[in-house]
Amino acid sequence: MHANLPIPFWKMNGAGNDFIVIDHRKPLIPVERMAEFARLVCRRKFSVGADGLFLLEPSQHADFRWRFFNADGSEAEMCGNGARCVARFAYMNGLAAARMRFETLAGIIDASVADTQVTIRMTAPHSLQLDIEIEAAGQRWTVHSVNTGVPHLVVFTEDLDAVDVAGLGRALRRHPRFAPAGTNVNFVDLGAGSLAIRTYERGVEAETMACGTGATAAAVVAVAKGLAASPVHLTTRGGVPLSVQFSGDDPAAGHVLLRGPAHLVYRGELTAEALIE
Repeated sequence: MHANLPIPFWKMNGAGNDFIVIDHRKPLIPVERMAEFARLVCRRKFSVGADGLFLLEPSQHADFRWRFFNADGSEAEMCGNGARCVARFAYMNGLAAARMRFETLAGIIDASVADTQVTIRMTAPHSLQLDIEIEAAGQRWTVHSVNTGVPHLVVFTEDLDAVDVAGLGRALRRHPRFAPAGTNVNFVDLGAGSLAIRTYERGVEAETMACGTGATAAAVVAVAKGLAASPVHLTTRGGVPLSVQFSGDDPAAGHVLLRGPAHLVYRGELTAEALIE
């Protein structure tokens, strides 16, 4: 691994999703090594450990742009909880003002930072499909699909604790209908006044404590089916509240705002020993 070590980084947490964030305006990691670097530093117990890695770079179209890698080294278009963490990092490190714009593979994201609370305007949801009947894990399921920067399935359930998120999530994530890219999978209990959500994340290949694009997908589907109204309040597996607000009556059109916390956990330096396999 050829990189300019040691590399300063911040460990950040957005509603239970944890990330490594690096100011990469001055290149530190060769482009051809970024995926491998992400996989190595995101390993839990052996390195820093995280759901993903963000590298912040200069942009000709916004305050900055990111390169976002999942824990398995795959590069992804969008991450809602990560976007809030990145916005707070950028503000605290002088990359941008409290109101900012940054470039992602999913498009330009607008964000505003108010202490530890960050609001981002998501890219417009698209490809909404309701009431899809599929078979997985030996049963028939009614699922709903929407792209909120990355593809998501939403499955409603009345007993969220009983769901085999790892087993069923893996089966749905790799279902042939959603090949070759696959999909993230969200299990949602409508509850009373707030949606409870658990997410199996593509690229992490496990349940995570939260997922911002997943929360947005759940809100889009719930409002589209008349099961909730904007603003939609959600509780993540980590117990952290998020809110999703739509600018119009159609949740799959117009602006979507995702609001929630973004916390700095610690600062550190990555040494060569963090990359040992």
